[in-house]
Amino acid sequence: MIVADEILDGRDAVLAAAGRHPFVRHSLPCHEPARGWRRAGTVCWLLPVEQGPIGGVIGASETAIDLLGAVAAAGEVGAGRWVHLPRTDPTPIGPAVAGYEDWDFLWTTSAPPAQPGEEQVVRLTEADHPALTALIDEAFPTSTARPGNPQVRGWYGIRDGDRLVACGADRTRGEIGFLAGLTVAPRHRGRGLGAAITAGMTRTMLDRYDLVALGVYPSNVAAIRLYRRLGYTGTFPLTSVRFA
Repeated sequence: MIVADEILDGRDAVLAAAGRHPFVRHSLPCHEPARGWRRAGTVCWLLPVEQGPIGGVIGASETAIDLLGAVAAAGEVGAGRWVHLPRTDPTPIGPAVAGYEDWDFLWTTSAPPAQPGEEQVVRLTEADHPALTALIDEAFPTSTARPGNPQVRGWYGIRDGDRLVACGADRTRGEIGFLAGLTVAPRHRGRGLGAAITAGMTRTMLDRYDLVALGVYPSNVAAIRLYRRLGYTGTFPLTSVRFA
């Protein structure tokens, strides 16, 4: 049995209980039903999705672990599924946890400073998928943002002549824009293309959304420094947990 102060029925109820936190706005797809639980100001939610993270928790770390542990013990989280926690050590959940990783959710509500080369950012099409695959294989082989991934809504890139040298994916799933898979060809690094593709995509997406976000590993200090310079000052440290 899941002990909670309140059972949350539907996306709007979860958003309201979480104070419409930017990460929760990102995590809840606009047209997917959601359900959740609130305990002592901490909110846990689950989605009926077949791909990607199944849910998350926001609030005090200790209560988040207890609440997620109860949800998992009730059989609500399937094997191999990921759930997002506020930054914490998830080992108290027990042997149900098969692995975890720390990352930071960053966001901005304002347009970035203009960057050299930003005007070269263009929207890509399906015809660019082979070039995208080649670039990602070379420069970011561990990326899950790839052509054909149904979670990607669109691609942007920068070309040097007829060669694609930088790219990024629009991986928006909720009501805020989300950048993913930001990649620069190894031989073209150090030329400001990372700043250009990030700034160009951010500016474009702010035309559609009031807030744009991205994810970054805390060990990637250079990327974090760049994103801060481009206005990504909002931060939510996370630990994503994979269940056995």
